Amino acid sequence: MHPALRFRTLTIDHDQRLARFAVGELATFTPGPRAAGESGPASRWRMELGAHWHREAHAADAATDPARRQEVPLRGALTQRGWLFQLEGRIDQLHATPSGPLIRELKTTLLRLPADPAELRAHSPGHFVQLGLYLRLHALAEPTSPPPRGELVFIEAGTGLQQVVPFSTADEAATEAHLDLVADFLEARRAALARLRSLTWQPAFATPRPGQETIVADLQNALAASPRLVLAAPTGYGKTGVLLETAFAALRSGQADRVVYLTGKSTGQLHVLATLEKMLAPAAASPAAAALSPSDALPQLVAWNLRPKREHCINDVFHCTRERCRFLHDLPRRYRAAGLARFHLFPSEARDLPALRAAGLAAQICPYEIARAALPAASVWLGDFNYLFSPANRGVFVDQPTWDPARTLLVIDEAHHLPARVAEAHSHALDADELHTLLAELPDDAPRPLRRVLEVLWRLLTALPAVDALDLDAEDDLAAALRTCATTLEKHPPDLAALPPPAADLLFRLPALLMWLEDHALEKLLWSPRPAALRFTCLDAAPVIGEQLRACAGVILATATPPPPEVFAAALGLEPPAAEIPNLKVQSSNLTLLTPPAPWRAHAYDIALDLRVDTSFRQRERLHPATAATLATLRAASSAPVAAFFPSYAYAEKIIALLAATEPGLRCALQPRAVDLAAQSAWIEEHLALSDVLCFVLGGSFAEGIDHLGGRITHALVVGPALPEVNALQRAREAALARHLPATEAFRRTYLVPGLQKVNQALGRLARAPGQHCKVLLHCRRFADPAYSSLLAPEYQFGRHILENSDLADWLG
Repeated sequence: MHPALRFRTLTIDHDQRLARFAVGELATFTPGPRAAGESGPASRWRMELGAHWHREAHAADAATDPARRQEVPLRGALTQRGWLFQLEGRIDQLHATPSGPLIRELKTTLLRLPADPAELRAHSPGHFVQLGLYLRLHALAEPTSPPPRGELVFIEAGTGLQQVVPFSTADEAATEAHLDLVADFLEARRAALARLRSLTWQPAFATPRPGQETIVADLQNALAASPRLVLAAPTGYGKTGVLLETAFAALRSGQADRVVYLTGKSTGQLHVLATLEKMLAPAAASPAAAALSPSDALPQLVAWNLRPKREHCINDVFHCTRERCRFLHDLPRRYRAAGLARFHLFPSEARDLPALRAAGLAAQICPYEIARAALPAASVWLGDFNYLFSPANRGVFVDQPTWDPARTLLVIDEAHHLPARVAEAHSHALDADELHTLLAELPDDAPRPLRRVLEVLWRLLTALPAVDALDLDAEDDLAAALRTCATTLEKHPPDLAALPPPAADLLFRLPALLMWLEDHALEKLLWSPRPAALRFTCLDAAPVIGEQLRACAGVILATATPPPPEVFAAALGLEPPAAEIPNLKVQSSNLTLLTPPAPWRAHAYDIALDLRVDTSFRQRERLHPATAATLATLRAASSAPVAAFFPSYAYAEKIIALLAATEPGLRCALQPRAVDLAAQSAWIEEHLALSDVLCFVLGGSFAEGIDHLGGRITHALVVGPALPEVNALQRAREAALARHLPATEAFRRTYLVPGLQKVNQALGRLARAPGQHCKVLLHCRRFADPAYSSLLAPEYQFGRHILENSDLADWLG
C-alpha cells in the first residue's frame, strides 16, 4: 500500500448489526467533530511526535522492568444495544501486579504537565475510552483473573515529563455512554440505508436526447460486469443526469451504501447538487404527504456538498490549528452543547454556506467542522478531487467513521483532469526565503536544537543553483537535513501558539517533504527553477490513483475529452482496454470503456484544415500577418463575434497588436488572467456584445469552461495544437516514459496528447446541444499530420484543406 493512502480496518455489516473496529477507531468514532486540526500535515507531525515518545517510554520501561509486557495484542467482542462490536488492538503496556493486571496506555500531549486531570479528560476523551475498551476486553478474555486496573500515562512532548491519571468510575461511565452513542448512530445509519432501498427519483430528462435512450441501462449493466468504467460522452450530452440516475440505482439495489461524487471545479459541484435536488424533488405534493409525522417525513437520501475550508472560515486569520483558532478550541464538548448535531440529525436543516457560517458565528465553532461532522449521516458526498486523492486533504473523507471504500460508488467527473491534479497534490515547494522568514519569526524561547537544524537547512537551500535536476549527492544532503529537522521536531516541538500561521504551516510541511523523498513508488523530479528555490515535483501519480480506484466497490470516470485509452489507463494506474469500439463496452481486467453515440454532433462542426501556415514555435512569427488576416476574414464572414484559441497569452497578444495596426476597426478582447467564474461569465457576456474577436488561451479556465458560447459562436479559429512548452519538467516526463516505451511514444504522450486534448476541450463547448453549429478553422498544417489528427475527436479529424486564400473564401462562402 502506498504510504499516502490509509485504509482502515473498520467494516460495518448493517444487515447483521456487526461492526469490526480497531480499538482506537472505536474510541474515536463519533458522529460529531473530533479534536480539530487532526488532519493534513499537522496530523502527520503529531503522529510522528507520538511515535517518538512512545519509543522513548518503552525503551526506558524495558530497562527498569524487563518483565513488563509491551504492545500486547488483544481481540474480543462487545455487545451494545443489539450491535456486536468485534475489536482488535495492542495494549501499550501490561503489568502483572500483586493486586491484578494493570493496563497502561501511553499518550503524547502538547499540554504543559502536570495538568488538571479534568483538563486532560476534556482535551483527550478518546484516550480514556480506548483504555476503557481494553479493560473490558481483557476482563472478558481472562474472566478468572482479578479485574484489571487502568492508567493513562500522559507524556509532555519536548520534555518527556510524565503524568499518570488512573482510570475512574466516571471514565467507565463515559466509555459506556460512548458505546451507546456509537450503537445509536449505527442504528440510525441502518435505518437510512433501509430508506435507500426504496429510493425513487424523477428522470434527469423527461425526453432523452438522441443517444441517451439506453445509456442509463448501459451504465448499470457495465458497472455490474466491471467495477471500473469510463464514460466518454461529449460536452452537452447530459452526463450529470445519467451519472446520478446510475448512482441512485446502485444505492437502491444495495450495490453501494454511499456515493462519492468528485469534480475538479466548484462550479461543477453546484451543477451536480442542483440536478440532484431536482431529480429527488417530489413530483407533486399530496394531501397524504402533509399528514406525515416527522419520522415518516425523513428524506430518502441525504447529500452534502463539502466546499473548500477557506470558504467556511469565520476567523480573522485563516489558520486551522487548535492552538491558534478560538473556533476550534474544545471543539467536541462545545459542539454538543450548541445543538449543532441538528445539521446531521435533521436533514431538512438549511446547509448552504451562509447558514453554516451563521451557525458557526452563533456557537463560536468553525463552520467547516460543522460540515465535516454532518458527512457520516449523508449517503452522497460531493466535493473536490482533493478530498480523496490529496495527502493533505483526504482525511476529511477517509477518516469519517462510516467511510468504507468497499461499499462506495466513486463517480469522478472531468476525469481527464485527475492525473494532473493528483500529481500536483503530491508536489511541494521549499524556498530559502521561506526558511529565512521562519527563522526570523521563531520566538526567543524556541528550542535551540530546532533553530540550529533549520539554519543548516536554510544554508543548504541558499547554496542551490538553478538546475534541471539535483544530483544524487545534493539529494542525499537534503534528505539528511530534512531527517534531522523531523527528528528534532519530535524531540523539541515548538510552541505552535507563538508562531505566525505561515511559519507553523512550514514546520508541518518539513516531515512531509522527507516522506516525499523516501517514497520510491511515484515518478518524481527534484529540481531548482531558480537559485535558492527547490521543487519536489511528482511527474506521475498513477500508483496512488490506481490503488484508490481499486479499493472502491465501483468507479465511474466521466469525461468529454478522454485521452487515448492506453494513455488514460496508464495515467490512472489501471490496465488499458483491449481496444476502443464506439457505442460498445470494451472490457479488460481493470477498465471498461463506454462511448455512447451523440448523433446530433455528426454535422455540428464544419472543419477546415489551414495548410497555408505553420504555427510551430520557430515558424510562427514570420506567419503572424497570415494569422491576423485570417482572423479578419473570419470576422467578415460571420454575423457574430469570432472565437480564437491560442497556445499562450504571448502569442495572442502579438496577433492582437498586429490587428490593431492592420485592422484598426476590429475590436479584439483577450481573456483576463486568474478571475473567478462570475467574472468569466461577465467578461464573455460583455464582449459577445461589444467585441469582434474573443481571444482565449487553450487549456485555461475560459477555454475549458466557456459553456456560454454554445450556439452563440458560428466561426472559430484554433491557432496551432498547443503543445506544452519544452522545459525541465517535460524533459523529465519524457525521459521517465522512455524507460519503458519507445522514444516516439514517449514524445507523443508528453507533448502531443496533452496539446490536442486542449483543442478537444475548447471545441467541445462550441456545439453543446442539438441544432448548434460552428465553422472551425484549424490553423496549422500540423493538424493534417496523422500523428496529430488522430488525437482529435472524430468530428474534428477531417475537413476541407485550405491551400490558398481562395480556398478559404470558398469554404466560408
